[in-house]
Amino acid sequence: MNNEPSVFTRIINREIPADIVYEDDKCIVIKDINPRARIHLLVIPKKPIATLFDLTPEDKDLMGHMMLLLPQLAQAQNLDGFKTQVHTGESGGQEVFHIHIHLLGN
Repeated sequence: MNNEPSVFTRIINREIPADIVYEDDKCIVIKDINPRARIHLLVIPKKPIATLFDLTPEDKDLMGHMMLLLPQLAQAQNLDGFKTQVHTGESGGQEVFHIHIHLLGN
């Protein structure tokens, strides 16, 4: 990890393009550039939190907001089921150190 803005922060700041499917004041949702399913979205908080280990009690509402958004996003994509993934830390497979939730569906 370094102190440079993550690719997700750069997307949030419109410094680099992304296929944005949803945005509000707390998070942004983009299509994954290397999808592992027919539908593969990333739900990303606008607050730059590196890993789940870095969450604080103040982030409870933000994380709840993101979790409640998942079924709405799935329904908007005509999914009747989906799976979620969160990778935490290098050994957990995290590649971008800005927490995000993968929504995958076929």
